[in-house]
Amino acid sequence: MDEDMVRNAEISEEEIVSSAKSEAESDEEIGNIKISSEVVSTIAGMAASEIEGVHGMYSSFATGIAEKFGAKKSVGKGVKAEITENTVLIDLYIIVDYGVRIPELAWEIQENVKNNVETMTGMTVEKVNIHIEGVNFEKEAEKSADAEIDEDITD
Repeated sequence: MDEDMVRNAEISEEEIVSSAKSEAESDEEIGNIKISSEVVSTIAGMAASEIEGVHGMYSSFATGIAEKFGAKKSVGKGVKAEITENTVLIDLYIIVDYGVRIPELAWEIQENVKNNVETMTGMTVEKVNIHIEGVNFEKEAEKSADAEIDEDITD
């Protein structure tokens, strides 16, 4: 009897995955779920912005002007998401902080975006392409200004 309990308690990963798939298939019989590319863009933009070294998402000149005149800021700006069947292709246009290692930063962004989009939508992220559109020098300028202030105080 104890052996039967142990066998029943030992459920393989394959059995869990196959039961989850059958549950998902039965849910499809109820109706369809469609996730818009704007939703995926918002998720991807938020995930990319979480990474230290990302100054912000790149926006077009027109979007920047519209935001200055009070238009709602879009979290999905600087993100292009293409959805085909159950896969997603994401392009991110970002501005990085001066001094970061871009290849490492890009890898972190890709991993975070992929994990967030896949977790929240259930879709497979095929690619996350990173486009560096600019470098922000504000922190570097602040460091220079702080150094000048420190020199003035010590003099």
